[in-house]
Amino acid sequence: MATCPLTRIRLSDIAQYDGAPSGSYVRAVEALSGSLMRHNAVIIELGNEDTALMRCGLEAARLYFRSRAQQSAGKGSRGVYMYRAGRAFEDWDSSPPCMADVFRCMGKAARSALCAIARHLRLRSDVFNHLLDDTPLPANEVSSSILVATYSHSSFQNGKGAIGGGKPAMNGEIEKGLLTLLSSDTPGLQVSVTPMATGTWQMVGQHPGDLLLLTGKALSHATAGLRPSALYRASPEYSLGVNGGGRSSLAFRLMPQGNAILDCSPIAAAGHVIPQSYVPVSVSQFMDDLSAEEDILGSQSDNTYVAQNNLNKEATLRSVLSDSLSGSFLEDAMVVSCGHSFGGLMLRRVIETARCTLCSAEVETGSLIPNLALRAAAAAVKHEDDRRLFHNAALRKRRKEVGDQTDSIRRPSKENGDADDGFNRGVQYPFSVNEKVVIKGNRRTPEKFVGKEAVITSQCLNGWYLLKIIGTGENVRLQYRSLSKLLNSAAIEDRCPALPIHNNSS
Repeated sequence: MATCPLTRIRLSDIAQYDGAPSGSYVRAVEALSGSLMRHNAVIIELGNEDTALMRCGLEAARLYFRSRAQQSAGKGSRGVYMYRAGRAFEDWDSSPPCMADVFRCMGKAARSALCAIARHLRLRSDVFNHLLDDTPLPANEVSSSILVATYSHSSFQNGKGAIGGGKPAMNGEIEKGLLTLLSSDTPGLQVSVTPMATGTWQMVGQHPGDLLLLTGKALSHATAGLRPSALYRASPEYSLGVNGGGRSSLAFRLMPQGNAILDCSPIAAAGHVIPQSYVPVSVSQFMDDLSAEEDILGSQSDNTYVAQNNLNKEATLRSVLSDSLSGSFLEDAMVVSCGHSFGGLMLRRVIETARCTLCSAEVETGSLIPNLALRAAAAAVKHEDDRRLFHNAALRKRRKEVGDQTDSIRRPSKENGDADDGFNRGVQYPFSVNEKVVIKGNRRTPEKFVGKEAVITSQCLNGWYLLKIIGTGENVRLQYRSLSKLLNSAAIEDRCPALPIHNNSS
């Protein structure tokens, strides 16, 4: 299998600093974005100290899981450990060494790459900062991002070798967050050359200590599809590692905060085309929708899944009338000597290289002809988009004004204990600790818990609760949508002592 020609970028070249941008920074940003546009992936080269830290983390993860496997022989050859900064460790918790240092190192690289992506899209480098955790974290706050250490001595076939600890797709793995950084002590990681396509895998030439940067679903939505999500997997040929010694991997998933809003307005303000489907959505709702989609896709056959992807990849009117590099409409479209038409940054590239990017034919730069029909069509669609964006902005402003007025009216009643019924809501917590509820269930609720009464013992992230089943004493973690209040919930005060609130991260 051919090796994917991913660009290698030094982290020091894209690190943020005060002052005017240097030539090395500009070149690194262009190279990083070019590799992401072609493959949705790029290799980040760390400095000597950070490289040594990554190698130490990989070796620590390998020894940690091997020691656990020896203590519990016969319980499987795969291990997963998830580290989240700010999480309070219990007495029985154990983790591979130096996970906190690896978390900081990979987090620094992910944030630098995110800033470089924003700069290439003609945005402020901090445009996505409102989606991220504060640095450093405030006291008693748990990070949204997560570091996943994995070790496997078994095959990665049939999608069972999830590298990042997430839920694998049909023929690979796709992340929900903004960016994912992967490091492995053995070769064999593959990326899909065409976004979300199967059967076009290419090997990544990655050395131990390097970081493979991949784009996720949340970043794809925040950039209106300009940075599509990547599809990746571990090659079955390399699933056992070198000489059958297994594979240890570290995956850092840069995740947005659950109460943040994914909004494409900065992308529109920069002049990019915003398809109508990219509407503002809360991160918690976005993640819930992705989970529901995964459940649906998981019940379909591979053939149906591939057919749907092929259908979704058909060219749209806006994609035909837009520059593939900048996203701007082709109001300056020119016909080159081979018959193809270009505009914007792609036209500049064709002129500089004197070669068509579609058919690779040599182009006579002195014989360019304006494509008046394409220009007129692009101008007409741009005019309609501008009208729609203006209308949507005015509509959002009116809705915000109505919401503010409603909040001012509801605030006194909420102080008296009345519940909010949905205006401007993000993550919902309709139940309180020590409250008695009945489990009504949903698609992901185990059947044995449906209809049981339980007591809420603690509140978790993103609308999830930890409950104790009345009668059996079992603990279960469920989301608020699968729970229902009881009319006699006040009686629980006499039956259950008060329990402290724990903001669990799991």
